[in-house]
Amino acid sequence: MKKTNFLAIVLIGLSMLLSCDRNSQADSAASMQDSLNALMHDSLSTALAEKDSLMALMNEISEGMNQIKDMEQIVSSQDLNAETPDRKAQLRNDMMLIQKGIADRKARLAELEKRLKQSTSYSAEMQKTVETMKKQLENQEKEIASLTEQLRQAHIQIENLNRSVDSLNVVNTEVNQQREQAEQHSEQLANELNTCFYVIGTNQELKKQRIIEKKFLGKSHLTKGDFEKTYFTKTDKRTFESLPLHSKKVKIYSVHPSDSYQIVDEGGSKTLRITNPTRFWERSNYLVIQID
Repeated sequence: MKKTNFLAIVLIGLSMLLSCDRNSQADSAASMQDSLNALMHDSLSTALAEKDSLMALMNEISEGMNQIKDMEQIVSSQDLNAETPDRKAQLRNDMMLIQKGIADRKARLAELEKRLKQSTSYSAEMQKTVETMKKQLENQEKEIASLTEQLRQAHIQIENLNRSVDSLNVVNTEVNQQREQAEQHSEQLANELNTCFYVIGTNQELKKQRIIEKKFLGKSHLTKGDFEKTYFTKTDKRTFESLPLHSKKVKIYSVHPSDSYQIVDEGGSKTLRITNPTRFWERSNYLVIQID
């Protein structure tokens, strides 16, 4: 009886040990499966993230190409020589920003390519895409360099044009100065030619200033020699049309054609009206009038 109980206990123990071992193996297998699933999930997530990064970078490169095309249209459709300095500076700044963007994309593409090569998801198709993107970025750099050179050349042309304009301005200034001097001289000459003088006075006043003098038979005549010119009033033939004399009796000593003037009554006194200035002043620039 004791032997039977002992065998039963042993069998029960072995059965329990086998059961525990099976459970342990099952747990280990489940744990390994979980690890594999997590690893696969991480690898898939990494691959998808890298693919998303590649696609995002491709979109940025495409956008950069559109920016360059827009810049090409601006430069080719407009006369750069007609652009203002501020506008040219803005175009150059825009190109510098595009160039910086290209450099940034090149650096990101190099880093992404390095990560892809270390990844199991890297394929011949991805490698071809990366090479295409490299070529696109290189072409963009060349296009921007070409556009920048066009702007630089336009800037040089503007500077040369500015120097030419400056030289022309100097010449024009000299010509203008000469013209102004000629005009001033011409105006001065015209003023001198049109300057005339008149004097109004009684017989005694005119004699005192040695403008008239007594001659044969006691008649007064215009002095032929020098007389006191400061006593005369200076005026312009072009604007001198009439002269109120404030007297009822008038005598003109200076010689003027009779058909070039009139002496009329105005308000009880005489007024001299010059009807033909050219003829009136052709013999003398001095008008001498005696009033009583």
